[in-house]
Amino acid sequence: MIVGTGTDIQDLAPVERALARNDQFLKRVLTPQEQAQAQQLHGQRLVEYVGGRWATKEAFSKAWGTGIGKQVGFQDIEVLNNARGKPEVTRSPHSGTVWVSISHTNALALSFVILERSENA
Repeated sequence: MIVGTGTDIQDLAPVERALARNDQFLKRVLTPQEQAQAQQLHGQRLVEYVGGRWATKEAFSKAWGTGIGKQVGFQDIEVLNNARGKPEVTRSPHSGTVWVSISHTNALALSFVILERSENA
């Protein structure tokens, strides 16, 4: 049963500026494992990766019903690429299945999240 959906679109220009001026930005937005994946990326691909994670965490928080803040923060949600490159939510406060899709243009990152709970839960 679907218990929440959320979507978010992130302008990549502010992400690019934050990456250029603030080395703490990655630590605030990405978990240590996400940071390890990000270290393998450079230039536009890094900006897209970070913007996509930002958008996914915002979309998750909307699906969760709280928004990013006191109840759920950037470090509470982890989005890692699997061996084939597919983004997967590997840590979150949701006990069911989290479905995620991330898409990019040169200027925007978009994420859509579905929270699913089994019928028996």
